[in-house]
Amino acid sequence: MQRAAAAWVRRGCCPGTRGPWRRGRSSAAAEAPAVLPGRPERAPRERILTPESMNPRVRAVEYAVRGPIVLKAGEIELELQRGIKKPFTEVIRANIGDAQAMGQQPITFLRQVMALCTYPNLLDSPSFPEDAKTRARRILQACGGNSLGSYSASQGVNCIREDVAAYIARRDGGVPADPDNIYLTTGASDGITTILKILVSGGGKSRTGVLIPIPQYPLYSAVLSELGAVQVNYYLDEDNCWALDVQELRRAVREAKEHCDPKVLCIINPGNPTGQVQSRKCIEDVIHLAWEEKLFLLADEVYQDNVYSADCTFHSFKKVLWELGPEYSSNVELASFHSTSKGYMGECGYRGGYMEVVNLHPEIKGQLVKLLSVRLCPPVSGQAAMDIVVNPPRPGEESFAQFVREKEAVLSNLAEKAKLTEDLFNQVPGIRCNPLQGAMYAFPRLFLPPRAVEAAQAHGMAPDMFYCMRLLEETGICVVPGSGFGQREGTYHFRMTILPPVEKLKTVLQRVKDFHVQFLQEFA
Repeated sequence: MQRAAAAWVRRGCCPGTRGPWRRGRSSAAAEAPAVLPGRPERAPRERILTPESMNPRVRAVEYAVRGPIVLKAGEIELELQRGIKKPFTEVIRANIGDAQAMGQQPITFLRQVMALCTYPNLLDSPSFPEDAKTRARRILQACGGNSLGSYSASQGVNCIREDVAAYIARRDGGVPADPDNIYLTTGASDGITTILKILVSGGGKSRTGVLIPIPQYPLYSAVLSELGAVQVNYYLDEDNCWALDVQELRRAVREAKEHCDPKVLCIINPGNPTGQVQSRKCIEDVIHLAWEEKLFLLADEVYQDNVYSADCTFHSFKKVLWELGPEYSSNVELASFHSTSKGYMGECGYRGGYMEVVNLHPEIKGQLVKLLSVRLCPPVSGQAAMDIVVNPPRPGEESFAQFVREKEAVLSNLAEKAKLTEDLFNQVPGIRCNPLQGAMYAFPRLFLPPRAVEAAQAHGMAPDMFYCMRLLEETGICVVPGSGFGQREGTYHFRMTILPPVEKLKTVLQRVKDFHVQFLQEFA
């Protein structure tokens, strides 16, 4: 379906639209190789790399968050720049959780330390607070040549890994964390991809099966396609605020054993795209199941600071695992992930992150370092940004009051927008939205008329892709169809970030409402 949509984008949806991949005859002629005098003309040499000869696993990779909808959004933006009239004046990219692109201001302290690390001459400036200078000096002293421009150890800068371990221990109420189990990564995605590379093995019925939630963040399905692993879906319970049902997990494991070797279980908490926050009881049940079924746990916890519902609390898998006692804490294998990109920081472009591993075989730790060393090291600037996230100003330090004020302002604003989005979507006929307990997205369900489904099928598209493409073309709002995340057969959704400023978010929600009502009338 996504390939059909991509083809639709390339063709252009309006008469006369030229897709970005089309070339005119003059362009092709300009690219033709010149024939040297006195040399007989040769037959054209066939290309070695073609769509037919390329790696089929790469061809199978799909990533909806930057898929056909986003390509079309880029085309429309270019048309607006050329003065082509549309029913709107701008494209609002609500497809991705890029906080600062949506206007969120950086945390002052983080940027101060980064400025000092990047241009150390500023360490003599009275314009920067001493607590920022102290952190910058400590980071720089741990870098080769006292410079962020040097390589680091493949596992990451030692003092930053120490700070990550100290942060985890504080977060988890004193549960110990070992810096040797911390791996700094290029965003959380790098850590997830790396550990999956080591986990996936076998062939036929012994091929590794990886359980992922549906709906899921498309990174998981994309990496599994690239690695040739077996994707094993377990479905979140939409009628129960997208809760994880352990009985559904048991069903998925049982059925997967008939055609693969299920040995990895991925959890996203808080959820993306669904926004649910798992209860402690649920996490305990998942750990019990992992112990029974010999599953390696991957805990994607990048939204751990983004919890909005008063009756929800973030519990890390590491902490719950420890508190279940030695039978579990000494045996269940776990990798958990965090990032600079989400939370209150929104520093997506720094690509900072970390992975903590628990109970990893000693020889596998060596293999992990070897694999990481192939890419030399994660960006040292991203490592520095991660350090500031895990080592923020402390009470009594000069920057503490401003830091707390800025952090709380971001999180309270997101909580307000989460409730606003839920309430307004649920006022629209044919849309139902669960509470946004955490993360930074809404994933409302669309109740589409049969004629709309038939029209989508006539275009060779998933119904929610058809809906989202029409929404983009008629309102300028770019969201991602639920089919790109996975959903139960016969249900339709889209994912939309809640990151735009409140007034712009209200505009987005009103445009979606007006479009949806008109869409229902058109296909009634």
